[in-house]
Amino acid sequence: MFQSDLQLIVFHYGFFGERFIANLMNYSNSCPSFGACGINSCTLCKEKLYSFSKNIVASFSMVDPRTMPSFIEDAEDFLPRFIPEADIAIAINLHADVLSALPEKIAGKVSALIVPVEEPKWCTPGLAKQLKEKCEDLGLEFLAPKPFCAMRKSGQRTIDRFVEEFGIGYPEFEIEIEDGRGRVRILRSQPCGCAWFIGVKLRGFDFSDYTMRDLWNTVSEAHHSYPCTASMERDVEYEETLLHVAGYIARHAVDKALGYEGDEEIPEQLRKIVL
Repeated sequence: MFQSDLQLIVFHYGFFGERFIANLMNYSNSCPSFGACGINSCTLCKEKLYSFSKNIVASFSMVDPRTMPSFIEDAEDFLPRFIPEADIAIAINLHADVLSALPEKIAGKVSALIVPVEEPKWCTPGLAKQLKEKCEDLGLEFLAPKPFCAMRKSGQRTIDRFVEEFGIGYPEFEIEIEDGRGRVRILRSQPCGCAWFIGVKLRGFDFSDYTMRDLWNTVSEAHHSYPCTASMERDVEYEETLLHVAGYIARHAVDKALGYEGDEEIPEQLRKIVL
């Protein structure tokens, strides 16, 4: 049972933000796989394991950044007038100028700012660098995981507590094989909840006689059909799509649980992120 007393504020626009909040709340039918467990019904794989509904002190639905001017003179016009105190603010898919103004707006109210990057345009490397510098000057912890499931402990107290206590970030599995079947525990799931669905598929996988390619195909199929919402747009920093990066992360997490670390197919520029 995952539990925490950390309090969150979420600023979000779009489907991913809604899905992230739904996973945090873990309410009935919040899984987006739509019966893809293979038995035409939900297996209730997360039931009663966690619910962070009470940890979300505010959820602000923001304006679609695509409908806003390319340059905003006063970003305050697009931010809430009142922001409550919390431990962490999470900003998902905000206009660059609004995002840039956010550290000053939340300073003194929260301890950390997390800016997930599921699409390259959500937060460019240059903007992430500026935000990090602003947050450091204001005494805020900062992290811009790209994609969100790449989030690991970073030596920052509040963010590390979030990763540990919410069981969210770079996925981690525990797999014990008995009579050709896997006993699978989810120690940490992606922020969207995908690891729980992968776990369901792995419990039905035949470990008695398999190749790594068979295993990778099973993980990849589960990851895609959940489905993953990371972008298929090529990221200039990774030289790869974020959906593929998320897929490598899921695959590596399963490999690691089985004691297999050598994944020669992962592109060189991603090895520091994935391995």
